[in-house]
Amino acid sequence: MSHHATKIVITLGPASSDPALLEQMIRAGVNVVRLNFSHGSAQDHIGRAALVRAAAQRAGREVAIMADLQGPKIRVGKFADGKVMLKPGQNFVLDADRTELGDINAVGLDYKALPHEVKVGDLLLLNDGLIVITVDAIKGAAISTTVKVGGELSNNKGINKQGGGLTAPALTAKDMDDIRTAMSFQTDYVAISFPKNATDMEMARQLCNVAAGDGPKPGLIAKIERAEAIPHLQEILLASDGIMVARGDLAIEVGNAAVPALQKRMIRLAREFDKVVITATQMMESMIHNPVPTRAEVSDVANAVLDGTDAVMLSAETAVGEYPLETVLQMANICHAAEGSEDFQLEADFTDKTFSRIDQSIAMGALFTAYHLSAKAIVAMTDSGSTALWMSRHLIQIPIYALTSKVTTQRKMTLYRNVQPLFIDTSADRDTALQEAENDLKARGIVKSGDVYAITCGEPMGSPGGTNMLKICRVS
Repeated sequence: MSHHATKIVITLGPASSDPALLEQMIRAGVNVVRLNFSHGSAQDHIGRAALVRAAAQRAGREVAIMADLQGPKIRVGKFADGKVMLKPGQNFVLDADRTELGDINAVGLDYKALPHEVKVGDLLLLNDGLIVITVDAIKGAAISTTVKVGGELSNNKGINKQGGGLTAPALTAKDMDDIRTAMSFQTDYVAISFPKNATDMEMARQLCNVAAGDGPKPGLIAKIERAEAIPHLQEILLASDGIMVARGDLAIEVGNAAVPALQKRMIRLAREFDKVVITATQMMESMIHNPVPTRAEVSDVANAVLDGTDAVMLSAETAVGEYPLETVLQMANICHAAEGSEDFQLEADFTDKTFSRIDQSIAMGALFTAYHLSAKAIVAMTDSGSTALWMSRHLIQIPIYALTSKVTTQRKMTLYRNVQPLFIDTSADRDTALQEAENDLKARGIVKSGDVYAITCGEPMGSPGGTNMLKICRVS
């Protein structure tokens, strides 16, 4: 298995639900498994979560589970024949009041507010932007349009408005139920679809924390997929634990050409604010049907790595694709190769920065010292995972081993770039724990005698936010 610092998120689906295959995929480099709540019942998700935990245990690795909420359904209704073929120039009506199934002339709407949110002249994009229609008139609940770019339109396909502006709330009643389901199996992360501002994220956090009860609270990932979210990026970041660059919906609203620069900006901002970032959508799309990726896809994944993303994500490739295991192996190789060519300026990260917190200063000191001593590893003893998170915000080629006595912290850290989370029993005193840590690194072949490594820990051990010591060790 190639050791890659960039983390791999896969989407679970029929193609990856065989227990033996899923175990192989985890061994091949999967760090996070995404459960797509757009498909399946509560019971299905509970079963899938159990499948993931069991496969990870057999593989001898912890993975995080990410519950991805469906969010508002801004979609057309269903058609009598399941689909219609729209021709350029024809008239087509979107009718919020229509109860019968759709045909070539008209279709109902899942999103009843649409007639109030569009005006004459607006461009609507259906089915991920493949079909373009323009609004001619609005009569009550019916929107009359002319088809500009035709194509096949099937049941429940999505609707976007060019430039954004559809106001659906980010959390629906279904999402609220789904949060309770996800917390029943202690999901590690919850991804929120279509948030527009910090309020959407704060509301989601309250719901998650209530549903978690006394249990561990999940990390919250904001999926940036609306034009409206871009001006509010900073406030959304501050209210979240991370973001997902959801390039599909985002591209439809802001145009394909604007997305690469936005991706770079979002990754940079996330790292500056000590948040995690996942790059998603169509990364290895051709591997749904082919055993090898295209050169463009290889380049895309490598560039996301060079941009500094924490994780790269697979959707249909692993959910319904023909080559789920091969896709993970290819992705792991691309990440590994791209990481090796990185050019990092650690000093630049420290100029003009002030660290008022002791634990944050220790994390930065560890990076700086380890870098100058050519240390083989940085070991962070961490209760909450924040020390490891801070260190991982800086591009450095020294692996960070995060040792924690909390399995929930271990799982959360599986998403942090360049962090290898390990579980360690820290009920013992500090010196015993530090010695155990060194023995563990030796056993894994990470350090050998004569090597230097850095350790950060807190006095007393096991108190969150208490990292206040940096120790440089030479293996005897």
